[in-house]
Amino acid sequence: MPQTLLGFDYGRLRTGIAVGQTLTGTATSLVTLQSRNHKPDWDGIDRLVREWQPDGLVVGIPVHMDGTEQEMTKTARKFGGQLKARYNLPVYEADERLSSAEAEQNLGGGQDKAAIDREAARLILQAWLNEQGME
Repeated sequence: MPQTLLGFDYGRLRTGIAVGQTLTGTATSLVTLQSRNHKPDWDGIDRLVREWQPDGLVVGIPVHMDGTEQEMTKTARKFGGQLKARYNLPVYEADERLSSAEAEQNLGGGQDKAAIDREAARLILQAWLNEQGME
């Protein structure tokens, strides 16, 4: 059964979001939501979940290049837990090492941070789809 997934590049200031489909094995960047008082824009995420009706959610988990956890690792995992509790959907973790650097490179550098976050979410979700054999 084809599934729709939303992918998240979570940050304290902004969250990039992408959508992907298992049928095509592709991800597309959607939007970047600004945090409010260092909290996710839940109203914006609620709207996207209603609109896309995803079967699962993929959250990028930042780690150091050697795979060890960093300060944002726990924060991203907490965000994933909040998504799971709020929407009662499966939440999958994806390694997001270098996603922002690759996003910036894909966009030709000099792009605004919101565009980079959207592209990073797409890269995170695309990598997760690829790992599931959806390429």
